[in-house]
Amino acid sequence: MCRITGVSRSAYYHWLSTEESREEREQKDQKDFRLILIAYQFRGYDKGVWGIHMRLLRMGIRMNHKKIRRLMRKYGLRCPIRQANPVNQMMRALKTNAVADNRLNRGFREHGPRAVLLTDITYIPLNSCFCYLSVILDAYTMEVLAYVLSESLKVDFVLQTVNLLLKNHRSELKTDVLLHSDQGAHYTSISFRELLSDSGLRQSMSRKGNCWDNAPQESFFGHMKDELGIRSRNWNTLDDAQGPIDDWMDYYNNDRYQLGLQKMAPAEYYQYLITGKYPEPMLKV
Repeated sequence: MCRITGVSRSAYYHWLSTEESREEREQKDQKDFRLILIAYQFRGYDKGVWGIHMRLLRMGIRMNHKKIRRLMRKYGLRCPIRQANPVNQMMRALKTNAVADNRLNRGFREHGPRAVLLTDITYIPLNSCFCYLSVILDAYTMEVLAYVLSESLKVDFVLQTVNLLLKNHRSELKTDVLLHSDQGAHYTSISFRELLSDSGLRQSMSRKGNCWDNAPQESFFGHMKDELGIRSRNWNTLDDAQGPIDDWMDYYNNDRYQLGLQKMAPAEYYQYLITGKYPEPMLKV
């Protein structure tokens, strides 16, 4: 049989003698894969290899990302894959020629926390129409500081987002804080510019048609839509979308760990920066 199958006799007898160790290794892999599944399914949002690795750290388990990738491949567990997002044509009705300079110039993480804020709007598809989400992020910690969901593209919900930011985080903001956006109609409107001026916020804008000038905000929306995924297909009204989006925002700020934030979630990372203390429980990295 060895000659027919092209296997050496020594290899065959080695395979026989290592049967017990292979069985032990298989049992160990299955045990570790069960832990990976728990981390993968945490709070109902699928995760990639690094997301699983960082969730396991919170569970007091240190598992190499190469091992996680091997076991996911072995047992057929797939990572969520970012899908291309179609270009959304922006509303022009409120647009003025008051375009601010690009003061940020892609210096997203050069000034520390609460010094550079990013804002943008994305559409959320419902079955028969759209609703719209306005978000303000801290560019250094990537924490969502304010967000508002609206049925209308009128400028009011963007103003409401800024007012919510000031209400909840004014004491944390640096005195020369910069609010960076694209050149959309909402951000060139008179009412938005007046609100920033009255609030002491400096305005910065991306160059026209250059999404890389606000890349972290664009990436944030992409991840949000991918991870909400199938849930959003059954949304018919604003109320249908509000609860799941509220839950995801809470998950993102408090339980969605990022490699660039020393394997912490955005809110955890901000607390770490101001206190110097690692979140508990967490294996120090």
